[in-house]
Amino acid sequence: MTRRSLYERVGGMPFFQRLVARFYAGVAGDPPLRALYPEEELDGAQHRLTLFLAQYWGGPKTYQEERGHPRLRMRHVPFAIDAPQRDRWLLHMRAALAEMDIAPDEAQELDRYFAFAAESMRNRP
Repeated sequence: MTRRSLYERVGGMPFFQRLVARFYAGVAGDPPLRALYPEEELDGAQHRLTLFLAQYWGGPKTYQEERGHPRLRMRHVPFAIDAPQRDRWLLHMRAALAEMDIAPDEAQELDRYFAFAAESMRNRP
């Protein structure tokens, strides 16, 4: 028996849409973190993060079809991401995750990835 992907276990695209919408609601109210997102890019950033996370966790390859290989570090180089901004990002992602109705094992798996990803995007002390 094959184990279903996390994408399937948490409810597919609707889960990631809700998670990312909640995350960006937090970002919108956080001026230091919000400064990383130009106004014209906020909706686009939400769309891209939703597709990326869905694909990463076993969903459709829409992100790759639209944007190519994720190259996350390269895509984030133009933004000065320091430890406090990393922590703010993670704070809002964890708050969004805490609002989601999923099993503790899935929440822990997502949280581990978010901590790793947040640190990986940091490009300033």
